[in-house]
Amino acid sequence: MDKFVTLEPVRLYDSPSSSNSSAPAQAASNRFSLHKPSPARPPQRRATLKQGTAPAPFQVIGRLPVDVHILILSHLAVPDIPAYARVSRALANLARDERVWEARWKAFAIDKQLHLNDVLDALEDGAKVRNAAQRGQAPPTLQAEPLADDEFGDFASVNAQPDEMGDFVGAADSGFSLSMSVSPRTVAFSAPQPRSFRALYMRAHALLKPLLASLSAPPHAVLSNLFPSPAPPLRRQAHTLRLLSRFLSPDVKPLRNWDTLSSALRAAVDRFEDGLLTAFDVADGKNDEQAMREAAEASWEVWDGPGSEWELGKVWAEKREIFYEQSKWKPLDNFTNDSELDFTAMDEFIADILKALEEHGSRAVRVFPPDANVLLSFAERIANEVVGEYIMSLLTRAREISNETFLKATAASFKEAWRMVDVIIQLAFSKDQNFPRTKAEDIIYRMFEPNMDEYLDEEIEFVKQSFEMTCRSWEKQLSEHRTPADAGPPSTETARFLGSHNPAQVKRNVLASFTDVLLLPVTIVPRTVGKAVGAAITTGSSAAVQGIAMLNPQRWGAGGGATGGAGGGAFPFARMSSWGGGGRQDGYVRDFEKGGDGMLFDVGAEDEEEDPVAEKAEEETDGVKRPESVSTARSSTTVSTTQDSSAASNAPTSLPSTRVSTPISNSANKPPGLDNLDLLLSLDTALELIHADRESLKRVETFSGYPGAYGHRVRDTIEEIFVLLLQALGERHIKPGFETAIEQMKSYKPAEHDTESVAPLLQFFELVHIGDTMQSMIQVYFDKELAPHIDKTDFLNTVVREKKRFEDVLDDCVAGGLNAATDALMNQVEHIIMKLTKPREYYPPEDSPLELGPTEGCREAIKCLQMHCQLLKGSTSKEVLEVFYQEVGIRLIAILQKHLKRQIISLNGGFQVIADLNAYHSFITSLRVASITSEFAYLKMLGHVYVVEDAKDLAQIVRDVTRYGGAYRPEDIYEFIQRRSDWKKIEKTVDKTMYNLSFKEDCVVC
Repeated sequence: MDKFVTLEPVRLYDSPSSSNSSAPAQAASNRFSLHKPSPARPPQRRATLKQGTAPAPFQVIGRLPVDVHILILSHLAVPDIPAYARVSRALANLARDERVWEARWKAFAIDKQLHLNDVLDALEDGAKVRNAAQRGQAPPTLQAEPLADDEFGDFASVNAQPDEMGDFVGAADSGFSLSMSVSPRTVAFSAPQPRSFRALYMRAHALLKPLLASLSAPPHAVLSNLFPSPAPPLRRQAHTLRLLSRFLSPDVKPLRNWDTLSSALRAAVDRFEDGLLTAFDVADGKNDEQAMREAAEASWEVWDGPGSEWELGKVWAEKREIFYEQSKWKPLDNFTNDSELDFTAMDEFIADILKALEEHGSRAVRVFPPDANVLLSFAERIANEVVGEYIMSLLTRAREISNETFLKATAASFKEAWRMVDVIIQLAFSKDQNFPRTKAEDIIYRMFEPNMDEYLDEEIEFVKQSFEMTCRSWEKQLSEHRTPADAGPPSTETARFLGSHNPAQVKRNVLASFTDVLLLPVTIVPRTVGKAVGAAITTGSSAAVQGIAMLNPQRWGAGGGATGGAGGGAFPFARMSSWGGGGRQDGYVRDFEKGGDGMLFDVGAEDEEEDPVAEKAEEETDGVKRPESVSTARSSTTVSTTQDSSAASNAPTSLPSTRVSTPISNSANKPPGLDNLDLLLSLDTALELIHADRESLKRVETFSGYPGAYGHRVRDTIEEIFVLLLQALGERHIKPGFETAIEQMKSYKPAEHDTESVAPLLQFFELVHIGDTMQSMIQVYFDKELAPHIDKTDFLNTVVREKKRFEDVLDDCVAGGLNAATDALMNQVEHIIMKLTKPREYYPPEDSPLELGPTEGCREAIKCLQMHCQLLKGSTSKEVLEVFYQEVGIRLIAILQKHLKRQIISLNGGFQVIADLNAYHSFITSLRVASITSEFAYLKMLGHVYVVEDAKDLAQIVRDVTRYGGAYRPEDIYEFIQRRSDWKKIEKTVDKTMYNLSFKEDCVVC
């Protein structure tokens, strides 16, 4: 029996002093302990939790941390908490922790919906009345002295019968009262005002638990038991049911059978909602908005939330007649017999939709709670089921007709549907001034999303096809070089930029008129208008066609009434039917009804009128009479909005013009020659490209407010449309035109043309003006239309990069053309000098009178240079102009040097040489290029070698190295003096003086 040792009691939790005990005692304690420490690690120190102190999260109770125990307690049903708390004193204290009861209290959401607290107050008031009546009938009782609290706290005694608190307190052996002495007469009224989450939950639990007994009744009697007669208002009943549904939720679990009671409550709520729906329908039939509002508010309170659609609002919307009248409207009525768009039918359809939306939406705002968003749901349903189906049928038919019709119909349909947004916002603002506009806009955006992918793709393809067709048409006309059949007879003289005294001013007027064209609105929604308005728009469109045609300087001399969208001139707008007077009014439209006879464009008038006498004096001062072909008279070219149609159809209206006259070849198959290089570029083509681009851009801009991914796609499409314009205009029009002009200028032979002007150079300068005008038009178009959509300072942006590339292409073309033009010009100058210089121009007879003026060849050469150098002003930058002048000066020096070395010059002829060199020097000085002015000053000094009689003095001049600033070496001067007529007489003296030698004395012939 010695082996049986009496077991000693062991504490479950070691005290701090136990660690100081002896080793044998520690071993014995561990031997009989239920929680033996692991031999691999020292035993953990467990804290003893005192009543009223919250444990730290890292403390351990048993084998689990405090956080885990709190999580367990949070998921336990309330009746199971006492059983869990009886495990130890620490868990008993932990069961009172605020973290356990905070989640349960917040599950009621009373802090967010204060009206639910009124339900608890009403239940508390009713309980007070009932308990007061019970106290009056109960026998008197004696209050027992409270027992001294021991270390087990509330577990000592329970002042309640086993069946009085049911599952909340548990059976008699559970002994858990949540630190609250409860009796039937003092459920919650002897307790002080609750403050902690635990106390707040206990109050709600005590007030709501008596109502759960009604849920055990038959389903049809649950509501009558919960709300006995006299029944409270519908809204109070809804609040009570909402509070009970949250009380029986998984977050609270007040009873063990909470799920069963929750199902019974759900059935009661469904029955309650059915009753509300019936009451709402009855009130709706009577137009009793007050009763409708009460039923709607009660139904909204018991609705489960975003998990499903609100039944009452859904049923109300389904009963609106607007959803069952779709056969009343026919989408195909928007097409005429010619398959053209006419949105009069859709205007009527949208008007009916807006009327129904305003009628029913205003009632929805007055009747339904604002949080229910019934107005938005109703509007979205109209947009999807009525407007969306109408638009889908419309676009299906438009797609069958053509891509262009589909694109126009898409943008117009969206524009029409967008009218719903204003009505929705107007109705919403009547109830809530802070209603966000984006909610109303999102309805239309979501409705139209199924069409966006196809629309954006088709828009890009349509722009590509339009540009390709325009460029091919221009190339065909250029190759054939013939006037279209629908155009008027060609003009005998073609107006030019260069015909104006101030081409820069003309260009500014053109761009100002082009800016006015860009300000004309683009009609997105095509409509049929009355006769009076139709006549005004027709007149306006005709004026717009004529005005845009007048932007082309090639037409200023030809005049032109426009018929059917084609004005006078060689290259009219071939495919701009939307601009025509008799065509569809879906392009640029401007109301000229109030304008009367006002002008649309005034591109010929210049701001500053100069006195003709002063101009003549200026010409005489220059010493050069200007040729008639570049006369500077100007005329005002205007287009009236009220032109006689018969005059327009019979003959083009004559417009006064005295600009450059360049005959047009009558050969239909002859390619552009050297006299019409400017026809290689067409402002008509550029304007047509810009017009097509702007129409597409304006259609896409209709969707520019789209949010999300489609918004990014819309912005990318806007950028791509402009990039396609730059590529088509630069690569397909400007670059080929300049390349052709350069090739033809290189083949120019001055000997074959007996003119004082260089025809290809004149035409090329006109080409430069046209190209520069196109670039300016692109810049204006970019600033007006593209700048709002992109960041112009972002050098990595696709549009900015492509625009820079377009400008570089034009600059390279102009630079290459100027090089070829300079060659052609200087060849012409050399030809003029050689042709007009007589054989003995610088070796006149001794008895001939001496003339100190320049020779005819010099005058004509200077006139040619002066005329062509002036033509380039205003068409290019100052830097490019200076480089051109410098190149002209350098090549002119070479020509003059070569020319002098071919002549025989006498002493009298030397004075003629000096006169010519002075004239050339004066011309070069007028160009104001310092580098070449100094070169010509030395060339002018070179003429002195032909008037020096003494050979020794001449030799000293030749030997003076510093005389010509290093421009000419003595060897170079020696070559020039060899052209003297007396050179054979003075050669020996000059050689001896220059080189100190004589052939007779210093040279020995062997």
